[in-house]
Amino acid sequence: MFVAILQWATSLMEMVMKLGKLIGSALVALSLSAPVYAQAQAGGQPDQVDQLAQMVGLSDDQQTEIRGIIEEMQGQIGELQQEARVLQQAMQAEIKADYDEAAIRESAEELGDLTGEIAALSTLMQAKVDSVFTDEQRDELDRRMKQMQQQMQQQRQMMQPAQ
Repeated sequence: MFVAILQWATSLMEMVMKLGKLIGSALVALSLSAPVYAQAQAGGQPDQVDQLAQMVGLSDDQQTEIRGIIEEMQGQIGELQQEARVLQQAMQAEIKADYDEAAIRESAEELGDLTGEIAALSTLMQAKVDSVFTDEQRDELDRRMKQMQQQMQQQRQMMQPAQ
């Protein structure tokens, strides 16, 4: 039972992290973690904000604002993710003959609170980034995202074996 709960919590954390990385249907490219961002910058490759700027024509001010939002929010999210990992480890350590049910439940409740806060911060990051775009830029992002989704759907269909 506990293993199932732990797997559920892990699965929920993965979904929340994916949510943060997706930034809704229009902002997929923006939510990479700060280490990935720094790595791309160090390698001389354009970062995700640069790519987005090319896609929809972000101004320098918009790019700066988006980078600030991502940096701030990813820092907060990263701290919560680390706390969640510690709680998961504590719960895992309770899988033993003389387990402490109260400790397990307390950790599970804290983990639920953390995952909820991560989901909230991820959504707030999406909303803050979205607020930087003009209506025209949002329309262009929507158009490109729909185009990408269609291409992905076509690729999935081509990969499915004939039945």
